[in-house]
Amino acid sequence: MQLFDTKVQYLKYKVLREVARLAWNDILLENIVDIPKIIIPGKTPTMRCCVYKERAIVAEQVKMAMGGNRSNPNIIEVIETACDECPMGGYEVTNACRGCLAHRCFDACRFGAISFDENHVAHIDKSKCKECDSCAKVCPYTAIISRKRPCENACKIKAIRVNDDQSAAIDDEKCIQCGACVYQCPFGAITDKSFVLNVIDLIKKSNHNTNYKVYAIVAPSISSQFTYAKLGQVISALKEIGFHTVIEAALGADMVADAESRELVEKGFLTSSCCPAFVKYVEKNFPDIVPFISHNLSPMATLAKYLKEHEKNCKVVFIGPCTAKKAEVQKESVSPYVDAAMTFEELQALIDSKDIDVATLSETPLDNASYFGRIFARSGGLSDAVAQGIKEHGDTDFEFKPFACDGIAQCKLALLKKSKNVLDANFIEGMACVGGCIGGAGCLTHGEKNKAEVDKYGKEAYEKTIGDAIALMK
Repeated sequence: MQLFDTKVQYLKYKVLREVARLAWNDILLENIVDIPKIIIPGKTPTMRCCVYKERAIVAEQVKMAMGGNRSNPNIIEVIETACDECPMGGYEVTNACRGCLAHRCFDACRFGAISFDENHVAHIDKSKCKECDSCAKVCPYTAIISRKRPCENACKIKAIRVNDDQSAAIDDEKCIQCGACVYQCPFGAITDKSFVLNVIDLIKKSNHNTNYKVYAIVAPSISSQFTYAKLGQVISALKEIGFHTVIEAALGADMVADAESRELVEKGFLTSSCCPAFVKYVEKNFPDIVPFISHNLSPMATLAKYLKEHEKNCKVVFIGPCTAKKAEVQKESVSPYVDAAMTFEELQALIDSKDIDVATLSETPLDNASYFGRIFARSGGLSDAVAQGIKEHGDTDFEFKPFACDGIAQCKLALLKKSKNVLDANFIEGMACVGGCIGGAGCLTHGEKNKAEVDKYGKEAYEKTIGDAIALMK
């Protein structure tokens, strides 16, 4: 049974599982040094030069599983000992260069970075190259290629740089904590901090206090994950772990779609506020557009706020595909409502740390939200939900013109157009991950099939309108 896309994810999961297993039994600190040997047994290396380096890297992963560097506010960190196998990045001339007479690469370069040797073969001066791609585009032999590191390629906002020792480093001033580099790093050298120990602590305390309940809010993208079992069985597993109640974040999405559609009609232009990575990107790079960000909290925070206001002494844990949610939880506007956030990767580790056989459990229904709340999980779903909200409110005179951004590159394009007043849209749906939340770094699996699963899950909703779902809360 393959749970994950890559072996990197599997290694990360094993570390999380062992940390959680020891934490449940209150023996973590006494046995923490044994985890690297449990993960990397024997004396034969499987990934590195020797088992000692492999275990040293696992030891660093254990630290990340326990919360990482608490003095660093960034959720994403680099494990430098694991980052040593990638070639230097940048544009290079390969041996496909024929030393042609046209020299189109030379003419295309505006920075004087192209020169030729005695055989007329092109060379690139890295100190002058601005990596604009102009030379590569015009080469008739496609002899000029970009050898950027996977993490650099993944980061569309150029928040990855290289240290003097050639290890990757994160520019915290640019980073939006979307986790794209985490998923794409083939050595697991970039990873997100885990707060799974905080979740375990919340649940253990609730077991000793009858007035203390822990609620799990699960993102609608859960419908495309855990393919080895039925969704109702996964919900039962959450109850087995110790969560008192499981509620779908899609109900919060219904609440947001209802409020956001009203706000859009009132203001005439809006960008969504559901994706914390997108919101951070706007705040860092397009300050003039910040006033147009919807004033609604995200579906996670909106629903958590409702729970805290209506359920005495409850604690709320969000479970989803998103690394940026861990950062959102730390915001002053959100921290009073959400106590911890974890990913689907971490949920799988938590389930297996308690030896729960999900496929054998009975099903627990999850029926809080409408079709429109559930499809927030994929690109375009939020726009469809806002359109439905406008329709349900009877605002037939308002012409809704959405621009759904499938990944941060498209978000950048839309925001640039808006900043220059050439965007033919009045609503920007900003999703930092390609495909929307189903492409989040904390997913077990990624791919186009996940969109179909989300749509199928949406169609199974008992509540057919946003208003019907919200009415059940009253």
